[in-house]
Amino acid sequence: MAGKKSSGKSSEDSNSRIVCRNRRARHNFDILDEIECGIVLRGSEVKSIRDNQVNIEEAYARVENGEVWLHNADIAEYPQATYLNHERRRPRKLLLHRREIHKFAEGALQKGMTLVPLALSFSRGKVKVTLAVAKGRKSYDKRDKILKHEDQRTIRESMKRR
Repeated sequence: MAGKKSSGKSSEDSNSRIVCRNRRARHNFDILDEIECGIVLRGSEVKSIRDNQVNIEEAYARVENGEVWLHNADIAEYPQATYLNHERRRPRKLLLHRREIHKFAEGALQKGMTLVPLALSFSRGKVKVTLAVAKGRKSYDKRDKILKHEDQRTIRESMKRR
């Protein structure tokens, strides 16, 4: 395809769609590292995700027996699935290479660290989870971050007026 020019965006960006974000994660945690991984789902779960019937606010991931599992992610039951439906909050396996699990999970095993899902998206027709190694923030750290953002916003607004 010699006549086709690529624009600034890659084709991967146009084929991906974010379904759900964990907005509280960036407020409650300091994000140290991120990785995108696949997830093992049933058909009724994929249909519910396509209908945006998913919530990952309270979800977390754990390393168990050399595998990474997503716990407490709420995917609503699909009404048309009848008896083939799924459990809403069942543990779901995340798909990572062994070396990625070792590299990524070592950070999560340290004290005060946890694996937190940041987003759930479709990428080329497959459901992907953006997982992060995060460190919990204290309440005073949260207040400091909010004050810093407010100060930056007032500075930007004052620069616009001039």
